[in-house]
Amino acid sequence: MRSAVVGAFLLAAAPGVALAQAWVARPGTGQAILKFESMRADDGFDPDGDRVALLAARRDDVAGLFVEYGVAGRLAVLFKGEWQRGEDAFVDYDGRGPLEIGVRWQAWRDDRGAASLQVSYADGGEGRNAGYAPPGQGDSDWEVRGALGRNFAVEGRPVFVDLQAARRMRDGLPDEVRADATVGVRTSADWTVLAQVFGGVTDDDGARWLNVETSLVRDLGDWSLQLGWRSALAGRETPAASGPVFAIWRRF
Repeated sequence: MRSAVVGAFLLAAAPGVALAQAWVARPGTGQAILKFESMRADDGFDPDGDRVALLAARRDDVAGLFVEYGVAGRLAVLFKGEWQRGEDAFVDYDGRGPLEIGVRWQAWRDDRGAASLQVSYADGGEGRNAGYAPPGQGDSDWEVRGALGRNFAVEGRPVFVDLQAARRMRDGLPDEVRADATVGVRTSADWTVLAQVFGGVTDDDGARWLNVETSLVRDLGDWSLQLGWRSALAGRETPAASGPVFAIWRRF
């Protein structure tokens, strides 16, 4: 009985969680997520990974839209777009960020877990195409991403874990390897707690980053509201940024 309850929760809720990509939207269903981020940094990580003061405070504000829709069988299409503005000691920018389109395939799924594969293409914009790069640097990216998810119960509360690994092939910037881990706990009928750790490293042995984001999600029927905070834990040649995140979800 417990596994059936957990499975029902995850099948309904996990596709609504943008970070839980192991669960692919079923045909004829989808989700749209509008997310706002406001990151600030007075310090950064130097080439040795030590935290040092920046020459001037850095600001990065992002409004992003994510849409996923199940089209047939195990296949879903996705779109991501951003508008960005910010400033640091060297530049003040305001413009379109990367536009990304892709497909996600449900390689496996049952009432206890799921696995997916994704291929996407991103066209760079006037904003930051990577957190460690100046605005406008980098033209286009290809990414291949795999995700594995599992659901279970802890003291009767539904829980999911989503693990991801990705390879990003960049034009104009070094290629990257990325990894993400997300845990979601359904604390009540309408509330979910999310915790994510995500990081990456560039092929040229330059920039590295490791961040954590925690948030609360409130379900309101087909809508959900998310409020959280992101912080940089460690890195190299990247800003030690932190700030609030807010998102509005709509399932359809």
